[in-house]
Amino acid sequence: MITRGFKDKDFIRTPENFFFCVVGYLHPKDRVLSYLRYFPNPAGKWGNGSERYARAMPSYTISHLLKNIELLKKDFSDYVFYSDVFNTQMSSVPHNKIKEHYRPEHRLGEILKLDKPDKLQEKVAGLATLISNKSSTPLSCIGVTGSILINIYRPEFSDIDLVVYGRDNSLRVKETILSLYSEKKSNFQKLHGNALHNWIKEKARDYPLTYEEARKIYSRKWNYGSFRGTNFSIHPARLDSEITENYGDKVFSPIGMVKVRAVVSDSSESIFLPHTYSLKRVIVEEGKKVQDIKKVATYEGLYGGIFEVNDEIVAMGRLEKVVDKRSGEVYHQVLVGSLEGKGMEYIKPLNH
Repeated sequence: MITRGFKDKDFIRTPENFFFCVVGYLHPKDRVLSYLRYFPNPAGKWGNGSERYARAMPSYTISHLLKNIELLKKDFSDYVFYSDVFNTQMSSVPHNKIKEHYRPEHRLGEILKLDKPDKLQEKVAGLATLISNKSSTPLSCIGVTGSILINIYRPEFSDIDLVVYGRDNSLRVKETILSLYSEKKSNFQKLHGNALHNWIKEKARDYPLTYEEARKIYSRKWNYGSFRGTNFSIHPARLDSEITENYGDKVFSPIGMVKVRAVVSDSSESIFLPHTYSLKRVIVEEGKKVQDIKKVATYEGLYGGIFEVNDEIVAMGRLEKVVDKRSGEVYHQVLVGSLEGKGMEYIKPLNH
């Protein structure tokens, strides 16, 4: 079992029975960076009996996050603070408001031990076990997040969202999933037909992408498909030994909006949140023309793990000066998905 603190894709329950999803691994001493995902609502689709919950955001985009933060600020201001490290407003849960901490690997362990799982639990166990066996990844390094983690799922429509802990495990799982997609008799499929059309249409609606650009992005995604008729996603997360910095080791200061064209020089950090691509041959097409833009980073899962070394990309986002307090290094990066961008930022491939 993984001994750890708060990690990406964990969940937290507050005294109001709000469920927050944890973002990343770097948190202030007294609070956990996270966003509100479900809240009590008698008309909600999630939960059972009298305990019903609704999604706090129709889709997990920056424009909806912005509205979410504004609503929290109005009625539950404890859950909003200004980060001097990221230089932006963020939602988070103070430690004294944490009623329960949900860990994906613990929840999967519980499901695997059930004598009489329901249909969705059966699929969760089958999917995790198959991935574990085929990729030689220990089941203790796999978890389940989302509505299944906090036990408010509905078997008739809930998806399966798995977490895989560790870089090596995640890369083996990626190879396994791609291999299973290509097997004719496999229960694994990439989205196709109406399901694919709806996914592309939704992304083209929620992001500044054309239908064709969204289609191209899906063709690059390995971690979102269908298993025995149920949609699934897979999210790599870091092991303790892979968390090499603390909150505040780097400080990010905004300079303005930029549009850059560049070539990816390293994509090894793009599977984890924040999804980060190192860059070479950077050309600033709009905004302040600085010479040392080294990276593009994003908290938007849509852009995670889809670009490889030597891919040419165009990115629109917030130009940030990054100061690494440990090494003294200073450089610039482009953050895609800032609140200032109001949902108009993107990373697009320029080659197929």
